[in-house]
Amino acid sequence: MSEENKLALPDLENGEAPPLADPNAFATRSDAESATRGAADLEAVFDVPVKVSAVLGRARMEVGELLKLGPGAVLEHDRKVGEAIDIYVNDRLVARGEVVLVEEKLGVTMTEIIKAERN
Repeated sequence: MSEENKLALPDLENGEAPPLADPNAFATRSDAESATRGAADLEAVFDVPVKVSAVLGRARMEVGELLKLGPGAVLEHDRKVGEAIDIYVNDRLVARGEVVLVEEKLGVTMTEIIKAERN
């Protein structure tokens, strides 16, 4: 390797530390190109169906109690009013959110994305 191709290493003992991890440090494309390329890369999965579930809360009861429930019965959950709900995609927790009312229909708005750790 020639002298001009060598990379100078920082002198860590004298406080010359490199900047902390910069996600853009090794980017070769502009942000616009990256966004366009990212969307294009995902186009193949746009039509893949997924199951989305919004879990308001959970309750545990015996079958006998369940059979006694009728119209107007109140089922007490493990969550309080105003507490975030869990949003699952294909049975995997991906986000938390809040219940909202949109034109007479219930909806869910995401307030927090859950980053899953990969094995």
